[in-house]
Amino acid sequence: MMGLDFTGKRTVLVVDDTPDNLFLMKSLLQNIYKVKVASSGEQALHIAASDTPPDLILLDVMMPEMDGYEVCRRLKNDRLTLHIPVIFLTAKSAVEDEEQGLELGAVDYITKPISPHRLGPGQGAFGA
Repeated sequence: MMGLDFTGKRTVLVVDDTPDNLFLMKSLLQNIYKVKVASSGEQALHIAASDTPPDLILLDVMMPEMDGYEVCRRLKNDRLTLHIPVIFLTAKSAVEDEEQGLELGAVDYITKPISPHRLGPGQGAFGA
């Protein structure tokens, strides 16, 4: 399986341009998953296309230079990364924003602030 390390943990890539959000998400997830972080869209694309791609990407929408929608679009248009599930984590809560994210290929769209239980085992793209 891709993204597995020696502990057998699945790998989650958290993409957000806000350091506090990256710290929070890593703190919430690190006991369950191997967590990689990226503070930009370009960095996320590089990590996703690496020899050890993540099993899941938690992606912010509002980022400078390249927003999350464009990151998702590029991921889904690349044969090396199109299989990686993307979940948007964003403050954008309009129905149109959610529809756009899902149309681009995301498996879910979660608005901030998040409830930590939504990210635990048995939730989201990893299932039970």
